[in-house]
Amino acid sequence: MIPQTEIELETWMKRHCYNFNSYSINGNAIYEGFGIDKTKGEYIWYYTESGIKENIKIFNTEKELIAYTFDQIQSDKWAKTHCIGMTTSKEEKMELSEELRKREIKFIQDEIPYFGPKRPAYRTFVLGCDKLKTKDLKRKYFKTL
Repeated sequence: MIPQTEIELETWMKRHCYNFNSYSINGNAIYEGFGIDKTKGEYIWYYTESGIKENIKIFNTEKELIAYTFDQIQSDKWAKTHCIGMTTSKEEKMELSEELRKREIKFIQDEIPYFGPKRPAYRTFVLGCDKLKTKDLKRKYFKTL
């Protein structure tokens, strides 16, 4: 079923385990990302960063907005990612990747210069509802740096 309203879109996203970190759908707060606004009879798809909001596209109906938004979210490869691993240990990163392979769970790993180029942090993301299968791994491998 393709969502027709903002509430249906929110429900669809939750059912398919999309994350809401970068999407303000049905009023959830975000620091940075895309969102839906309704004002003066217009439906607005916007982007916000550092408290500055920029309207991207304005629609006359909620149905038009939701159709556009649905396509945008589905085409965003990061919209379904959930970070379950954050560590400065390369060994822990490798352990986590091996465990995910054993469980046949697809994942993405990257490296960011968290403490500068000489001491990176390693992040591991799983997709969609696989996050529900990895709660034990997140407890073990997601470190507060």
